[in-house]
Amino acid sequence: MKQRKIIANNKKARHDYFIEESYEAGIVLTGTEIKSLRGGRVNLKESYAKVERNELIIYGMHISPYAHGNRFNPDPVRPRKLLLHRQEIRKLIGYTTLKGLTIIPLSVYINERGLAKMEIAVARGKKLYDKRDDMVRRDADRHMQQSIKNYNR
Repeated sequence: MKQRKIIANNKKARHDYFIEESYEAGIVLTGTEIKSLRGGRVNLKESYAKVERNELIIYGMHISPYAHGNRFNPDPVRPRKLLLHRQEIRKLIGYTTLKGLTIIPLSVYINERGLAKMEIAVARGKKLYDKRDDMVRRDADRHMQQSIKNYNR
């Protein structure tokens, strides 16, 4: 059983995108960044990933500066390299260039060995009517669960 301590979730990702396929990637961080990340000071809201020169780079991920890091703190929103196998990166290149899909982060966590990992996904953007359908479906499920709960009382 995999033990993982989830640091941050991108809740808007599942609301704004259809998730096609997901991957686990390592993150290249500096010493003060990993300390700040372990403290839960990371934000994934506006972040996305791109493949550049056969490397996967994440943009817009905000890791707050470490409180005791003084001059060693890097820029909080600097681009960071993600670690994947070569064949997975080739697959992502195909998804983004041929199919026009986007690579987005879903969550950041610490795995059982103490390494920082990120779950990324290949996603297709939802239209406004898709979001409305999801909201209607969620409300109907919630109403049905409440009805069942009241009926069983």
